[in-house]
Amino acid sequence: MSIHVISDTATLTGRSLKHILRSPDTIITTALMPVALLLLFVFVLGGAVDLGGAAGEGSYVDYLLPGVLLITIASGIAYTAFRLFLDVQGGIVERLQSMPNARSSVLWAHVLTSIAANLLSLALVVGVAALIGFRSPASVLDWLAVTGILVLFTLALTWLAVIAGLTAKSVDGASAFSYPLLLLPFLSSAFVPTASMPGPVRWFAENQPVTAIVDSLRALLAGRPVGGELWVALAWCVGILLVTWAAAVVVFRRRLR
Repeated sequence: MSIHVISDTATLTGRSLKHILRSPDTIITTALMPVALLLLFVFVLGGAVDLGGAAGEGSYVDYLLPGVLLITIASGIAYTAFRLFLDVQGGIVERLQSMPNARSSVLWAHVLTSIAANLLSLALVVGVAALIGFRSPASVLDWLAVTGILVLFTLALTWLAVIAGLTAKSVDGASAFSYPLLLLPFLSSAFVPTASMPGPVRWFAENQPVTAIVDSLRALLAGRPVGGELWVALAWCVGILLVTWAAAVVVFRRRLR
């Protein structure tokens, strides 16, 4: 990446971050639903959930948190698609392209803003979880690994949001793509062990990306050794990232034509 691209991306990222800082309610709204789910499952439904020892010595909030963090990201990237859609409809993207700016800087600015905003939302959710009993014996390296996985997952889904923002025909359409993503954690090991699910549902839950990512995060946060699920989780994240990034670049180039 050339100095020109880095400079342009930094300038446009600063512009996007200013919009976030001027409306912090966006971050609060993004974290509101995951926090509500966290409180609902811990204080209302948690007593009826049989983990069968899957949570080890931890509490249900310890078991639950990784899945809620992924829901937080899925909720947050919808705003990335929304902000990009507004820029496209407002003609800002075309206006920037008429100026001596690097083309890719427009997209990377929204991607980097998405990562920053989602990290703030994730920190807010973890803070609430700590207030209601979440405790982690994880080391600094474990926490760095957790952060790395969450950033990689955010990056992969953000490029999917870029595609939605570039192709949507309405404001509602720009964020509608995130609805299936919000449902995936419910069909995984995020809330209950997959062993409790009926056959076909269990097979899907055990072979979709969210389960591998959730299991890896849960093991790291519990300070336990991470098995082969970590490599499966990383493979899913990198695979989704490569596909969505390549598709977003193609869509962006076609739109510029």
